[in-house]
Amino acid sequence: MFSDNTLTPKEAVRLCALGTLAAGPQRYSALVNSIRHFVSRVLGPSLELMGTSIELLKYEGLVEPIDGVGMEDDAELAITGAGMAEMRALLIANVRAATTELNKLIVALKFRFLHLLDGDDQKAQADLLVDVCESELARLTDLRGHHVEEPGYLIPWLDHDIGLLEARLRWLEDFRGQLDGG
Repeated sequence: MFSDNTLTPKEAVRLCALGTLAAGPQRYSALVNSIRHFVSRVLGPSLELMGTSIELLKYEGLVEPIDGVGMEDDAELAITGAGMAEMRALLIANVRAATTELNKLIVALKFRFLHLLDGDDQKAQADLLVDVCESELARLTDLRGHHVEEPGYLIPWLDHDIGLLEARLRWLEDFRGQLDGG
């Protein structure tokens, strides 16, 4: 993890692998294809993110072949107890306030696997996502205020992004309310 307890690109892919297996065992080849499909649909093709080795997860004891054969034999893999603990640690990691492609992937992974956390962790993650959105909104609003008198097209572009963030914040607050039962 980065020093601010946010995921590195490799850890995001690791979360994708572990979360996918938490839903049920899969063959090695199906797991690799599932990870590639999800990451490439969220980010577009990204060779640098696909470097996480499923074999490393096996070596670390986070996944295990069900039928006892090696990865080269397209083994059916299952997540272990240690893998579930690692998945939870990755899933509850912080999200950086700035909007980046990596953050987009991490938020998508949080929503994809949030149901695998207990209720308190789900609520904490919803709070985290609301906080991140509020920080991003405050940052862009400050930028807008600083440049409001300048000519050009920055202000309409910022207004567009601020509007998107305001809509996202309302959605996240509604989502958080659903988790609270209200």
